[in-house]
Amino acid sequence: MASTAQIDLWHAEKVATQVTVNQASNGLRYAGWGETRISDADLERLVGVVPAALAPALANRAYYFVPLAIADTGETMIAPAYNVDLGDRAVCHRNASFGTTEAVFISTRLVEDRFGLAFEFFINVAHNFVEVAGVPESFASLAWSQAEAQARGETSQDAWETRRRAQENRPGQKGIDERARNSFYESSFSDALAVYMLAMAVDFDYHDLREREYPLLAAPALAERLRHVAGLFPANPGYEFQILYRRKG
Repeated sequence: MASTAQIDLWHAEKVATQVTVNQASNGLRYAGWGETRISDADLERLVGVVPAALAPALANRAYYFVPLAIADTGETMIAPAYNVDLGDRAVCHRNASFGTTEAVFISTRLVEDRFGLAFEFFINVAHNFVEVAGVPESFASLAWSQAEAQARGETSQDAWETRRRAQENRPGQKGIDERARNSFYESSFSDALAVYMLAMAVDFDYHDLREREYPLLAAPALAERLRHVAGLFPANPGYEFQILYRRKG
């Protein structure tokens, strides 16, 4: 394995000027650079999951799949290969701006499988979409109706905490915390959109998504959200969305 001294870091902008950016059939712009250990075909298939209906809001985005995006520098630096020392300095993704392009550099070597890489990519896509297009009113109504019905759990720590803050009774204040509720809408929709895309990319167990100490949203409530998202953003040709319930016995 190469030592840290043998792997020179590149400025993100230099990477962007050296690599050819592709445009997928769904309109998304992306590129692979360095020793990512992802084949061109697998990367094309992964990017192709993103529903074409999302693309207009992501027109100024480009997604770069690189070995490692380094976290501990003032600038966005990229490693063209992996070693343990650089891995300890890396983060899952870093953002950078080049003129009118908003670039997202995704570390492919910090995850052990396709599931981890796919979810990292899709949660970035989902958040990027929400930043531009916001949350569909119909989804917000659905998610809040579930919260009012006290549906068990949530889809992420952020969704869990913002839902709790939106609903809690605070001394001297009445009604809903609208700021927290809007944050809940954004978190829960981003989560649902990412899980929807993940379901079209890989087979996975829903409970694999749990990362921290919060209860996962009850499966029927999640299924309702995912079906709603699928109605808003239909799957691209060649991809299929389905929910399978595991039967006991």
